[in-house]
Amino acid sequence: MKLITAIIKPFKLEEVRLALTAIGVHGMTVTEVKGFGRQKGHTEIYRGAEYIVNFLPKLRIEIAVGSDLAEQAVQVITAGARTGQIGDGKVFVTPIENAVRIRTGETDNDAL
Repeated sequence: MKLITAIIKPFKLEEVRLALTAIGVHGMTVTEVKGFGRQKGHTEIYRGAEYIVNFLPKLRIEIAVGSDLAEQAVQVITAGARTGQIGDGKVFVTPIENAVRIRTGETDNDAL
């Protein structure tokens, strides 16, 4: 089992969600986050005053999948979130040792 964490631009969420659903991913957790990478923020003008935005809004998507589906899920997320511009995001894959569905007590792949 793998935990896939992706940081993407907010407007790409629906495209990524639909693509993941199409390959059989049944659930995900989405969190609104702020951060920066190579973009290093940008300047904006609000009511005539210029100010620096250091942290940009992003979405953090977390999905747990079987090891057999992990590579395909990463490819789908990457394709769905790509704009070709700086700040498209990152995808991280980490192993899951154990998973338990609280309601039924199912474990590991059955819990996903």
